[in-house]
Amino acid sequence: MAEPEIPIAGLTIVAHPLVQHRLTRLRDRRTPPAHFRSELRAVASLLGAAALADLPLAPISIDTPVAPMDAPALAGAPPVLVPVLRAGLAMADGLLDLLPEAAVAHLGLYRDPVTLAAIEYYFKAPADIASRPVVMVDPMLATGNSAIAALDRLKAAGARDLRFVCLLAARPGAVAVRAAHPDVPIWTAGLDATLNANSYIVPGLGDAGDRAFGTEHG
Repeated sequence: MAEPEIPIAGLTIVAHPLVQHRLTRLRDRRTPPAHFRSELRAVASLLGAAALADLPLAPISIDTPVAPMDAPALAGAPPVLVPVLRAGLAMADGLLDLLPEAAVAHLGLYRDPVTLAAIEYYFKAPADIASRPVVMVDPMLATGNSAIAALDRLKAAGARDLRFVCLLAARPGAVAVRAAHPDVPIWTAGLDATLNANSYIVPGLGDAGDRAFGTEHG
C-alpha cells in the first residue's frame, strides 16, 4: 500500500469537481490550443474565487426594483493581478472575468535553458501595489525557481498581501516556494509528485505556454 502524501502547509488543492474535470481536459494532449486557452481561462476563474474568498465586504445602500436595501459589496481597493508572462496571460483573463475592476501588473521572466534560473525582462505594476491584495498567476509550478524570483520581485516593489494561483504544481517546486516565501499561500488544481530530467512536471501537461498559444514543436 502506498504511503499517504504529506500535505504541504499553505498549499490548497481546489478539489471542486469542475476544477478537476477541466484539469483533466488540460492534461489531455489531444486538447487543441483554442480549447486549451478556454479551459485554462475557466479554471482560473474557479481557482481565483477560492484564493479571494477572504476579500472584505461592507454594506452599501441600493434600490432593487422592489425596495431599498443595504447589500454587501467589496470594500477597499480591488486586487492587483500579476500574470507571469507569457503563459499567465490566459489565467489573468479568467480572473478578470471574475473581477473586471482589478488592476493588472505584468512580470516577464524566462528560464535559462542551462542553469534553469529565472531571468527578468519586463516588470510594470501599479504604484499603490503595497496597499492592495496581489494575486500572482502562472499555470505551472515546476522547480519553483521562476515563482520564487517573481515573488521576490513583487515584494521588492512593495507587495505585502500576496497569493499565488497556479494550475498545476510539482511537489518539489511547491515545497521550495513555501520555504522561500512562507507568507504566500498557494492555490492549485493539482499536485504532481515529481519532475523529469528536463524539469517538466510528471505526469503534468507539457508546456502550458506552448499549448495555449500553439507554439509546440513535434
